[in-house]
Amino acid sequence: MFTRKQRTLLVKLLSLFSVVRGYNVLVVVLAQYLASVYILSPDIPAKEVLFDPNLLALVMASALAIASGYIINNFYDAEKDLINRPRKSFLDRQVSQRFKLTTYFILNFLSVICASYVSFSAVLFFSAYIFGIWFYSHKLKRVALLGNLVSAMLAITPFFAVFIYYMNFDLVIFVHALFLFLLILIREMVKDLENMKGDLVYQYKTVPVIYGERTSKFIISLLVGLTLLPSWLLIRQFEIGHMYYFFYACVIVLMAFLIMLWRSESRVQYLMLHNILKFIIVLGVFSILLIDVGLVLNRFR
Repeated sequence: MFTRKQRTLLVKLLSLFSVVRGYNVLVVVLAQYLASVYILSPDIPAKEVLFDPNLLALVMASALAIASGYIINNFYDAEKDLINRPRKSFLDRQVSQRFKLTTYFILNFLSVICASYVSFSAVLFFSAYIFGIWFYSHKLKRVALLGNLVSAMLAITPFFAVFIYYMNFDLVIFVHALFLFLLILIREMVKDLENMKGDLVYQYKTVPVIYGERTSKFIISLLVGLTLLPSWLLIRQFEIGHMYYFFYACVIVLMAFLIMLWRSESRVQYLMLHNILKFIIVLGVFSILLIDVGLVLNRFR
């Protein structure tokens, strides 16, 4: 059905999609648009938000910068991933390291070009963001706890680009951001448990490597407890429509997550916990639709 050349091209495209974590990038793009329509610009007609060229430029700049970030992270972790993720590593290696670096620079350049459509301030913002991702991948990732904190902060940074664009400083936005930050930080801590074997071999100074699994689990448990604060505030103190269903469900799932965490010992079990957190984050993106379904539908008319 396909020629050899076509099969080779297809494998390389799949490899590149795997390296840049295309599915994660798409989730971020969707989250930025949903947050813009439902949370950041409640008084602007949805059509104006969706077809705003400046918002599109910011979202594209974010997507390109995030994709390039995954490439440089993959570049520095290539050897470690052979131990931690052998199957994914095999697919990722279908494209050369030289090609990855070339793509990395091209994506960064395109990200800055997109940002320049909006303003010079946007160019500075994304230039700093790109540098931050590189510095994290090159240096900070190997530093216990600090690397986790920086990684979680970098993950939510693209949302601040949209947040600043709309100049909406409502407290509810910061509470949402805190909840997301804590969830991502928990996920980063769980990833360290999941990748402990490769981290030990290549001397990554992560929390479980330096202080042990028990200490890491204690910190994760503390962070899960901290997520209850923004959850409670969003349910009780702010008007979030039917999205409170998500936060109630999230609290229940996180309690079950804690029980599973303390019973987990193998990489497979930690991978399951990691996937639970990813599911919560993705579900949270779609649950934004529950804030006020009727009102938003009316705005499309």
